[in-house]
Amino acid sequence: MRHSMLLSVLCILLAAGAAEGALQDKQPLPAAPSQSSETQFDGPRRLLQQGKNEEAVGELQKLAATNPEMRGLSHELGIAYYKSGDYLKAIEALKKASLENPRDNESIQLLGLSNYLAGRPADAIPLLEKVQGWYPRANVDASYILGVCYIQTKDYPQARKAFARMFDVAPDSAAAYLFTARVLLRQEFDPVAEEYAEKAISLDPKLPLAHFFVGELHLYKSKIPEAISDFQAELALNPGHAATYYKLADAYSRILLQRSIWLDSTNTGAYILMGKVLEKKGEAELAARALQHALSVDPNNSVAHHLLGQAYQDMGKTEDAERERKLAQQLQDVQNTKPD
Repeated sequence: MRHSMLLSVLCILLAAGAAEGALQDKQPLPAAPSQSSETQFDGPRRLLQQGKNEEAVGELQKLAATNPEMRGLSHELGIAYYKSGDYLKAIEALKKASLENPRDNESIQLLGLSNYLAGRPADAIPLLEKVQGWYPRANVDASYILGVCYIQTKDYPQARKAFARMFDVAPDSAAAYLFTARVLLRQEFDPVAEEYAEKAISLDPKLPLAHFFVGELHLYKSKIPEAISDFQAELALNPGHAATYYKLADAYSRILLQRSIWLDSTNTGAYILMGKVLEKKGEAELAARALQHALSVDPNNSVAHHLLGQAYQDMGKTEDAERERKLAQQLQDVQNTKPD
């Protein structure tokens, strides 16, 4: 349910667009660089276009060593540092570039993104807000990252406005609350995500996928009866949504398995099946608990050892995972050698 790779991809795409604009459109500087300066930037720019970011940084650093006040150099260095992932150095160069030329939109945009990626969302916000003024519809990625910065600084109403702008809906609409709830969940702000999703439903009880979203939250928190009710409400509004049937079946399977366990706590099969379901849902710790209980009843169950190894692997417990897999194989080998 977590997101980390998504924002990195968005930032890379946005940076590519900004850098491409810088390389092709060449924003005007306070005084136009001399032809010799422009020519000296051609090599590093080609290297950036070829993805040779470190080499481009090296070439620009050589220029800085011989002529640190070269016009446009801070702009070029800022882009190169950004594309190399050195966000702290990018911030330093891009700050200088934006002071040299307050109209250098690419530098200001990348400065905002660099602050975000360096873990400084509060510093990124005013810069990305300026970007919205220049490109209110074109830079959807910047709007997304601005919204995430608002979330990280716990300014949820402003985050909702940013996402509403992205999707062209009213900031106080049910859709805006639902869009924001989804991003809040990705950012691991689960309680606020649930609050916003419930607000969306209160504003529009027939909003598609709102009940589904709340159901996913309840299922994740193992609030099974609530999840079942949510998914049933979604199907009443959206009977063609296949994912809701799948989630509802998952919820029913969990509650039926739980009832089986309540009736017979020595039922190894129920615990193993519960562990298998939880492991496939990505809830490795809960799966491990169910499988450990199964093995406390039947320590020679090879299937339980194998599944427990998978759960440990998902939890990053490599040595425990290897131990369980070896035990599972040994028990299976013993079973295979027994006469029928």
